[in-house]
Amino acid sequence: MIHNHSYNIFDLQNIEDVNTLFSNPELLGFNVTIPYKEKIIDFLDELSDEAREIGAVNCVKISDGIKKGYNTDAAGFHKTLLLHIKPHHQSAMILGNGGAAKAVKYVLDQMKIPNITVARSSDEYNFENISAETVKNYQLIIQTTPVGTFPHIDDCLDFPFDGITPQHLIIDLIYNPNYTKFIINASEKGAKTANGFYMLEQQAEKAWEIWSNQKK
Repeated sequence: MIHNHSYNIFDLQNIEDVNTLFSNPELLGFNVTIPYKEKIIDFLDELSDEAREIGAVNCVKISDGIKKGYNTDAAGFHKTLLLHIKPHHQSAMILGNGGAAKAVKYVLDQMKIPNITVARSSDEYNFENISAETVKNYQLIIQTTPVGTFPHIDDCLDFPFDGITPQHLIIDLIYNPNYTKFIINASEKGAKTANGFYMLEQQAEKAWEIWSNQKK
């Protein structure tokens, strides 16, 4: 049982509003979610090594007036990946290029898994030129965009699902709903699928370690 602490939602309309949070002397830290994981960095005093390398922050700790950013998404994704990955999943495709995608890429690079990123802003691989043949060659696919998140549960990325096979592992970082249209479409092709709920749990555990001084 945790006494004299609370965990609340701070629904900020603009990233600049975080300064109001920082003015609260009782605030010990907070999580950061879409779309502020990269923008929050300019408001912090320090970054952990992994947050600096990733370029995104989803956990902030305030201690002695110092605001330090961490990335616990990486730890959460790493544990998720270890649960599901098989030896034949030797190359990966990341869908999206936001803060969560950067954490995913960091983990894949650490594990020495070759990877490409598909994003709307990319000239090399984007959702207009990606082919089913290319998808076949990347049997680990991680969906990091918010497309399909509640309440827009009928939305889905424009993606060549015909390239997905029973050898594929599809991880959609969305956890609400449990089964996004992306996961449903991939599972219909026989792929193994997983959502982001376990990653959510594990990144939260890591954040608690940070806030409770188990991690400096």
